[in-house]
Amino acid sequence: MPLGLEVFCTENDLCSDIYLKFYNYQDRDELYFLIATYIENHVTEHTAESYMLQWQRGHISNYQYLLHLNNLADRSCNDLSQYPVFPWIIADYSSSVLDLTKPETFRDLSKPIGALNKERLDRLLTRYQEMPEPKFMYGSHYSSPGYVLFYLVRVAPEYMLCLQNGKFDHADRMFNSLAETWKNCLDGATDFKELIPEFYENDSSFLVNSLKLDLGKRQGGKMVEDVELPPWASGPDDFLQKSQEALESQYVSEHLHEWIDIIFGCKQKGSEAVAAHNVFHPLTYEGGVDLNSIMDPNEKVALLTQILEFGQTPKQLFTVPHPRRIIPKLKSLSRTSSHSVSITESPVSPNEESFEDLTEESITLAWNNIAKLKLDEQYKIHKEAITGIAVTCNGSSVFTTSQDSTLKMFSKESKTIQRSVSFSNMALSSCLILPGDTTVLSSSWDNHVYFYSIAFGRQQDILMGHDDAVSKICWRDGRLYSASWDSTVKVWHCVPGETLSNKKHRFELLAELEHDVSVNTIDLNAANTILASGTKEGTISVWDVTTATVLHQLPCHSGTVFDAAFSPDSRHLLSTGEDCCFKVIDVQTGMLISSVTTDEPQRCFKWDGNTILSGSQSGELLIWDLLGGKVTERIKGHTGAVMSMWMNEQCNSVITGGEDKQIMFWKLQY
Repeated sequence: MPLGLEVFCTENDLCSDIYLKFYNYQDRDELYFLIATYIENHVTEHTAESYMLQWQRGHISNYQYLLHLNNLADRSCNDLSQYPVFPWIIADYSSSVLDLTKPETFRDLSKPIGALNKERLDRLLTRYQEMPEPKFMYGSHYSSPGYVLFYLVRVAPEYMLCLQNGKFDHADRMFNSLAETWKNCLDGATDFKELIPEFYENDSSFLVNSLKLDLGKRQGGKMVEDVELPPWASGPDDFLQKSQEALESQYVSEHLHEWIDIIFGCKQKGSEAVAAHNVFHPLTYEGGVDLNSIMDPNEKVALLTQILEFGQTPKQLFTVPHPRRIIPKLKSLSRTSSHSVSITESPVSPNEESFEDLTEESITLAWNNIAKLKLDEQYKIHKEAITGIAVTCNGSSVFTTSQDSTLKMFSKESKTIQRSVSFSNMALSSCLILPGDTTVLSSSWDNHVYFYSIAFGRQQDILMGHDDAVSKICWRDGRLYSASWDSTVKVWHCVPGETLSNKKHRFELLAELEHDVSVNTIDLNAANTILASGTKEGTISVWDVTTATVLHQLPCHSGTVFDAAFSPDSRHLLSTGEDCCFKVIDVQTGMLISSVTTDEPQRCFKWDGNTILSGSQSGELLIWDLLGGKVTERIKGHTGAVMSMWMNEQCNSVITGGEDKQIMFWKLQY
């Protein structure tokens, strides 16, 4: 049971951090609330998810992320029994040069220390299978006061003496050599220890016997002095520098999520832990024993001592697989890389950049300057709220749908309405233009999707595909995706009719994605393989379109999901809802990795994976720093809710449609 209270002081010259231990949580909570009432500026409470997105996007380092996770799992440098856990990263302690480009340089991060040596693991599993309940694979832990002090004995000898009844450990069992310690962790019958943060920091004093301690004489007659370093390290500081580079290397960034699953995540407990060979003594897990239920004081002290000295597993932070980190493209490798990419390795010629690269650069430039979005023109063209916007490839014609039941074609050149079409007396909910700019599709509350020929100025076809209002439509690669309040999303293959004859489109229903309640919005990833849907009850579903199966389903919002969209790299899904929240889901794992609270509902948005441009309920355009969870700019816009938003491919031109019946044209002015 958590019974501690840690107070961090920002004024280093006034006081140091304070770590308090209580005998019951009521006393702890009472003091906490008493202190909290006197603190003027309360620190925002962070969750593991709030740091995950920052780590995935490369805004915090592997080291920083591991520190945050340890902190959230109640690990503290002020508590030797729950000291922060860091992984062994390097597996090569014999080479003269550390090559961070070779996978064999690194430890397998998908396995706990005890499972790295197959022969030892086989022996441990044989014992485990023969063991009566409660079973455990390892007789010792990967983090305990003894292991922490094993590493820190040269800088904190008094703690080791306290733990060892006034004596240092036998000289041959001391922290003498990195190579020896790593070998023992691989081969030793009871040695499964991980590392501590100090191995990836800048203070190398724990590797040097600067206090000239008498730590004993080894069997060969050699006195225990400084820690023996691997050949590739020129000294203690160089060792730490190379360890830091290894921790931030591409290999570790690609695999660190696997180690997090073992220590803090889904492979820490239960059947996943058994499968991962990651089962420790029951007393090491939080909640493994209820000390308050033990009445015998001697038994309670014995159990408490065993828990404190044997080692404790961190609090479990994740119950589903942890998302992997997003690794930057080859040409934008981190500066911490130990070697530079040669011209021959680079996918881009030094003398020419592809059109895609130039487009990507212009998009990045646009989003970096998105706060410079200025209102260019505005027109009141409908009688009710505008629900959808579509623009022809050349940008000359803007089509809009409205709750006034009309589809309108607005000319940017003449600044006039050139077409106004009503298909029924029911509201239209969205619109899109088919490739070639010849046909406009409009979805309607009358359960239908209408095909309108721009060239011939008439309704070309009608798809009667739903039993309730069609809320949103998308078109990709000859397929129509329609979402409806009848609780379905349908995928259609459309065979076009011959334009000059009376032949109609032929519609073939390819898939029907069933939901429990009305679907309000949908979006597709860039590859058109994954579809996201948001319902009127706040559920976000992620579907595999190729198999028509649901991959993930999360109750993200309370109330209607207004809008949802994949990030450009399709790794994340952002949604906004009636509950005044932005939510970010990792598409691969289905994990909710970020939540940002807004002052009012955001009705629609565009985003680049880091920055959001949203249309608010009050009519403002807001620019959000998603990683910081804050608004960076407010731009005055509509007098009612912003109901729809269109952005061009270069991301430097925006059109919004509002509850105030207006369309507004916005341009970036650098």
